Amino acid sequence: MAKDMSYKDKKVITIGIVRDLTGLSERQIRYYEERKLIFPERSAGGSRKFSFTDVELLMDIANKIEDGIQTHEIRKEMLREQKKQNQDEIRRKMIQGQLNAQFGIRRNS
Repeated sequence: MAKDMSYKDKKVITIGIVRDLTGLSERQIRYYEERKLIFPERSAGGSRKFSFTDVELLMDIANKIEDGIQTHEIRKEMLREQKKQNQDEIRRKMIQGQLNAQFGIRRNS
């Protein structure tokens, strides 16, 4: 686990707590995992562990489902958003590299 990981991204919340926080059933939560909308980690004993970011995502998913959006459509939207974020990160790194080159800044990697 990265040192700079936000507390919101640490997978420490059990499915029972997630159920209480979201109002979703454990079955619904497992279904969203099966549909590859949410990716909990597993403890050594096999229990699912979620983050606060996962809880927020589950609430967003539940709202979209309530609005009539199908899980496969949600997954497509999530993949598009991930691709956009990846492209934005690549663009940011390229610009940073160009600025570093322009100003003679070298990174110690």
